[in-house]
Amino acid sequence: MVRTTVMADPITMNRLKGLAAERGVSLATVVREALEEKAQGYRPKPLSLGMFDSGLPGIADTLASERVPVEDR
Repeated sequence: MVRTTVMADPITMNRLKGLAAERGVSLATVVREALEEKAQGYRPKPLSLGMFDSGLPGIADTLASERVPVEDR
């Protein structure tokens, strides 16, 4: 894990501390869970809109059986 510092207003901190106490876990656990939940919704913006044809063969011209999953590249 990476250590970091987070600043929050007192009302938010009190809510997080209350949630942690209610669940019987540490404040750090509640913050990590909240960060993970927020990060799961993140989707990077595409670098291009794909509005123009480059004239080169691309993924659209490839059969699904020929495509290589991103993890295997």
